[in-house]
Amino acid sequence: MKKLLHTPEGVRDIYNSECEKKLILQNKLHQQFHLYGYKDIQTPTFEYFDIFSREIGTIPSKDLYKFFDREGNTLVLRPDFTPSIARCVAKYYMKEDLPLRLCYLGNTFINNSEYQGKLKESTQMGAELIGDDTVDADAEMIALVISSLLESGLKDFQIEIGQVDFFKGILEEAKIKEEDSNLLRELISIKNYFGVEELVSSLSISEEVKQVLLRLPQLFGSCEVLAEAKQLAGNACSRHAIERLESLYEVLKIYGLEQYISFDLGMLSKYQYYTGIIFKAYTYKTGEAIATGGRYNHLLTWFGKEAPSIGFVIMLDTLMSALMRQHIEIPIQHNITMVLYEAKQQKHAILLANYLREKNEKVELIRMTGEKSVSDYVEYGKRNATSTVLVVKSEDEIDVIDVNAIAKSSTMEQ
Repeated sequence: MKKLLHTPEGVRDIYNSECEKKLILQNKLHQQFHLYGYKDIQTPTFEYFDIFSREIGTIPSKDLYKFFDREGNTLVLRPDFTPSIARCVAKYYMKEDLPLRLCYLGNTFINNSEYQGKLKESTQMGAELIGDDTVDADAEMIALVISSLLESGLKDFQIEIGQVDFFKGILEEAKIKEEDSNLLRELISIKNYFGVEELVSSLSISEEVKQVLLRLPQLFGSCEVLAEAKQLAGNACSRHAIERLESLYEVLKIYGLEQYISFDLGMLSKYQYYTGIIFKAYTYKTGEAIATGGRYNHLLTWFGKEAPSIGFVIMLDTLMSALMRQHIEIPIQHNITMVLYEAKQQKHAILLANYLREKNEKVELIRMTGEKSVSDYVEYGKRNATSTVLVVKSEDEIDVIDVNAIAKSSTMEQ
């Protein structure tokens, strides 16, 4: 019989110190969310297909993991948390007319063959602010992203902010067909200048709008770029989008976070449900965004509730990778105590372990075999985050071995 030792493409095992560091990072971020008043919510790992339909504007159907229940309903593994949260809020908070602050942790699943070498299952932590359409809410979301990344240990990163209504206003002004606008959106988002120029040249639109579209992929940088964008905006929708960004920047200055902020008017999300600001966090030594988010004022209407909303998600695996590549350590406390005993000392060893656990000490209780020496168990402890080994000789005699000191001594000798 063939042994299945490997995982499928796009998923991986996380174990030993990496797993422990990931849990520590999750706890740090979780605590940060709570400091901003966000409350935990859990939604199912799989939902009805309609929750992530094309009309709602989430992941394309071809990229979903789909299966069927006994009644023949199509189910999917969640590719995106936001529609699930929207469904949940519409069901349980239909009559709530004051802002809701919710946060979550879990895995998402995207079956995308284009993700060469990227995970199809990834861990995400995020927050949603439901029922608040103010610039203050926009600023709070971005402030929470920044404080969370700082709490993780990251120092050098940037939050790029865009505004989908700026692009939307231009499209409405030019009356561009949906097929062309979708292609234009894709070309601008990947900053394919030549592709944008070729497509724009083929469209029957005014020369003024053509120049704006050609300039759009290059409209990124510090707050000064907003002034240029405002001059280019020839319609009310686009102008209002820029004014919203200007107001947002002023609030972020009150937070004292302007050093982390830049703007990109050519930023366009693959999620069609975004209606206002969108943003992404980047750092060096990783080509992917470590956090993404935006405003989605109409998403909850699909589930029967009117509630302007904004949220973000931190890609935990990408953040872990960035920390590792930047040599930023997530400290692990090696404070597990190993209690070793032979069969005749069983009672004394168990009582000792219970006593230590009552003192909130982590204890690994191991009954020795004749095939292994104490040194073998100490070596095992060095590999598995053990700080101290207690060898129970009798009720009154216990040998204490400091594993950390031995490990440090071995390192110095090398």
